[in-house]
Amino acid sequence: MAWFRKPKTRLQASDKRDLPGDVWEKCPRCGEILYREKLKENWQVCPNCGHHHRLNADGYVSLLIDEGTFRETDRDLRSGDPLQFVDLKPYRERLAQAERKNPHGEAVITGDGKLEGIPVCLGVMDFSFIGGSMGSVVGEKLARAGLRSLETRAPLLIVSASGGARMMEGIFSLMQMAKTSAVLSRLAEEGIPYIAILTDPTTGGVTASYAMLGDVNVAEPQALIGFAGPRVIEQTIKQELPDGFQRSEFLLEHGMLDLIVDRRKMKAEIARVLRHMLGLPAPEEFAGAEA
Repeated sequence: MAWFRKPKTRLQASDKRDLPGDVWEKCPRCGEILYREKLKENWQVCPNCGHHHRLNADGYVSLLIDEGTFRETDRDLRSGDPLQFVDLKPYRERLAQAERKNPHGEAVITGDGKLEGIPVCLGVMDFSFIGGSMGSVVGEKLARAGLRSLETRAPLLIVSASGGARMMEGIFSLMQMAKTSAVLSRLAEEGIPYIAILTDPTTGGVTASYAMLGDVNVAEPQALIGFAGPRVIEQTIKQELPDGFQRSEFLLEHGMLDLIVDRRKMKAEIARVLRHMLGLPAPEEFAGAEA
């Protein structure tokens, strides 16, 4: 049976290239092998099938905010351990480990900047920090961003990516749902636009509060959005869920979203929506007026 086996030649052995493991990435949807630098240049969107790989918080700041205009706020706020919580390891250890890996030290970045010249207040959640969980510092930073929006009358944008409330902080975490929602209510009373941008995943207490309270709710394609997970829901209601349940397209069809926008077009689309809400001229109209 030796003639079934292809002998290994010296040429084949020398032709094998040793490449670093972080050079290529396989798209989970289409299976295409992607060069990571090209993927990064395309805002982590597969050029073959359009699958949206996860983008970190700094990436969204670069995506949405005009270069050189972003000013981070409340960078030094850090979570405490009010319950002295321990599961597989103490909560303090989890925080210290996450802080060593994350330059911003928490699951959200907040700040001010300009989006196509429009002043905005911004909050961007980072799923890499304890699953983007909403602890007391996350809620406090977003509430402060909302208050700055009230003070400056600049629109508020929040990009959500979260597994939900940070249960290691118990009721202190759950209280952030009410606190952030109260600030958003004040924005609505003052007529200051708030745009919620939902990415994969947006779940739990974040979905149950500020992520779904936008004047305009925008999501990326195929993002997982919901409160409880599909498996928990199926076990609770004893029914099989429809295809695509809790994905952006399903929520848009059922009236829970206003727009689904490709990440590569997100900045232009948000600018268009803000100009409409603020009564600002389109860029070409503005240029004509200047001339």
